[in-house]
Amino acid sequence: MAAALEGIRVLDTSTVIAGPFGAALLGDFGADVLKVEMPGKGDSGRNMGPLYEKKSLRWASFARNKRSITLDLRKEEGKDIFLKLVAQSDIIIENFRTGTFDKWGLTYGTLKKANPKIIVIRITGYGQTGPNKKLAGFGTPATAFSGLTYMTGYPDRPPVNPPISLCDYVAGLYTAYAAMVCIHHRDQTGEGQEVDLSLYEGIFRMLEGAVANYDIAGQITERRPSISGSASPSGTFKTRDGKWVVLVCSTDRTFEYFAKGIGREDLLADARFNTNGARVKNNSLVEEIVIDWMGKHDYKDIKATLDEAGAPVSLVYSMEDIFEDPHYAAREDIVEVPYSEFGKIKMPGVVPKLSATPGEIKWAGPKLGQHNKEVYEELVGLNDKDLEALKEKGII
Repeated sequence: MAAALEGIRVLDTSTVIAGPFGAALLGDFGADVLKVEMPGKGDSGRNMGPLYEKKSLRWASFARNKRSITLDLRKEEGKDIFLKLVAQSDIIIENFRTGTFDKWGLTYGTLKKANPKIIVIRITGYGQTGPNKKLAGFGTPATAFSGLTYMTGYPDRPPVNPPISLCDYVAGLYTAYAAMVCIHHRDQTGEGQEVDLSLYEGIFRMLEGAVANYDIAGQITERRPSISGSASPSGTFKTRDGKWVVLVCSTDRTFEYFAKGIGREDLLADARFNTNGARVKNNSLVEEIVIDWMGKHDYKDIKATLDEAGAPVSLVYSMEDIFEDPHYAAREDIVEVPYSEFGKIKMPGVVPKLSATPGEIKWAGPKLGQHNKEVYEELVGLNDKDLEALKEKGII
């Protein structure tokens, strides 16, 4: 069975998270991803924590399904080799500071001359235009710039940043999305194009409610530990046995399920609670009811009661909970892959799950330059003597 993206070649020159994650998503579905890394150094993602025995535990998944080659794009001979690869590729992903590729002589015009159909995806902190275009792009400042950090946490405490590089991973999703949009356009017209993707805009695109709330109502969406002002009850609650659970009733129907499930059908006839708008206005009263009920029951009973009633509730899962959960196992959300550094390693499975062309993890992150010989022989026509000479010059 052919993979969904078989025949698509990606030159992943990006580093750290956003670009590499987007390229890995494409690789999961069969794209030939060539991980282009600086000789001797490689992607700094190779050294990102968490670490075990001074080795990155992330790299195995960061670079899965990719073929690693080394190439110094700053040197003329390295640039010439790169352009030969461009001529046989579909997509370039780069996340250097705005103007860096141009400084190296790899302008869009140059890339397009090598391959008129090439798609170039440029990822930066703030985009290729605007006053901030030259600034360094990192996920945590970008999250703050997006407006999300301001709204996250408790109103009486400092804003809270996500515990993962959310902006980077969301930008990686948009990278894969943009690649597919551009491939479709190219298939229709024969034309490649440039993609200007910033870290912060992927998150900002999701804040549509807060944008409209400020524009029309003049209200700034403030911090609160739940869906901001749009649903009640919504939040994290503690059970009698000390577990934390999340409950959300974002529609009147789900609140009806909840009220009936806990034996409080009287709430459905009370004007303070019978519509979501009323509950939001009286959220403190709603929370008192939820807190009281949760505090009198153990999690196991709460879960059974609300699942049967149809009210959405979940334990706040730790990674230990996830590893032990039968649903994660049934969905193959965690897969074990052979890995040179530790023998084997577990990582998230392929998402989404396609019926006709399912994705696959063929191998974990490769060693630096592991595929130099096969790629340069296959695509550039270099022999062992050529490769040794390039290595001596520091080009590969």
